[in-house]
Amino acid sequence: MASYSPTAGRASNTEDMNIVLGVAGGIAAYKAAHLLRLFTEAGHTVRVIPTESALHFVGEATWAALSGQPVATDVWANVHEVPHVDIGRRAQLLVIAPATANTLARAAHGLADDLLTNTLLTARCPVLIAPAMHTEMWEHPATQANVATLRARGVVVLDPAVGRLTGVDTGKGRLPEPEEIAWTALRLAERGADQADLTGHHVVVTAGGGREALDPVRFLGNHSSGRQGYALARTAVARGARVTLIAANTVLPDPAGVELVRVSSTQELHAATVRAAYEADAIVMAAAPADFRPVKQADHKIKKEVDGSAPVIELAQNPDILAQLVRSRIDGQVIVGFAAETGDDEGSILEHARAKLVRKGCDLLVVNDVSGGGVFGERHNAATILSRTGVVRQVPYGTKEALADVIWDLTVDTWSANDNN
Repeated sequence: MASYSPTAGRASNTEDMNIVLGVAGGIAAYKAAHLLRLFTEAGHTVRVIPTESALHFVGEATWAALSGQPVATDVWANVHEVPHVDIGRRAQLLVIAPATANTLARAAHGLADDLLTNTLLTARCPVLIAPAMHTEMWEHPATQANVATLRARGVVVLDPAVGRLTGVDTGKGRLPEPEEIAWTALRLAERGADQADLTGHHVVVTAGGGREALDPVRFLGNHSSGRQGYALARTAVARGARVTLIAANTVLPDPAGVELVRVSSTQELHAATVRAAYEADAIVMAAAPADFRPVKQADHKIKKEVDGSAPVIELAQNPDILAQLVRSRIDGQVIVGFAAETGDDEGSILEHARAKLVRKGCDLLVVNDVSGGGVFGERHNAATILSRTGVVRQVPYGTKEALADVIWDLTVDTWSANDNN
């Protein structure tokens, strides 16, 4: 495959793009029909290029009807138009979903034995590949080497999801949901092929809120929905990162291409984050851990007292995850904390946040004003980001994905600053 020019083929916006959708011969090919519909309903022109084996799963007529475009698998159809060159040159985004182990191998080694692989060689636009296969095939060293080769060339290759495969098998290898693939692909196209600036980096993101059980029915918790953490994970994938998402009690759709670790209590969140931190280039603590937990958890539902008195619950302090991560950080690791603050008689929101930044020692602190319960569960947010070097960045009200991109921008800047020191 050719390397990708930073500017050639980039869309000035993500409206009415020319998208090439490659479909390889796996059982997940039926999901590509939904992905195609998502692209066309968003106003884009989509040219579907199936492999010959893909047509055993979904026929040519389906692709032609849904896309409104001609369908071919080899370079001999309409040869006077030189389709293997023309389609690639005009493409502003190229997506292969699903991609089989065979497709990954051919792409990594630059083979050009059908229309799809020829188009890959001529395309100079952002490329996203969503593999789907059995777990053993995905984990095979040959497949992993091919994925590494493609990523080194600037291709965004999504890790498969964990779930039901063909037959009775379950494991890693499932195609991510089409909605998540579409979001990631369009975000990649919006930023451009040269903006996959997290490629080669492993980032850990925490999301959601810790729950501390009082009894089998009740728990102490908070209002965190996990939306900001999920936005950070999704945008990091679209920028080329390998992402571990540690999610505490969330009900959001799984982002495409992440390694998802589910936890419940703050102690579980602590253990999972510390484990993942050993090989992470950046850690973003967007989750809301519980500061306290009950010393004892009742093994039965706590009953109301006849006299109307309330039970006395003794609390113990949970570990300070952010502070421990800072103390045990590896060289060059960037650590980002979050502060959900309200002002009080002892200081303003920013005064409390600056004190927390000094106390925790993280590189960046994202400060949210949660007065009156704002931010939690919302799709939009505004924030102030403080850096350990004294930089203050005001992020205006916008989507949580927009805030996430600013956080990753500052993370990249911090890596660069560390490299220069």
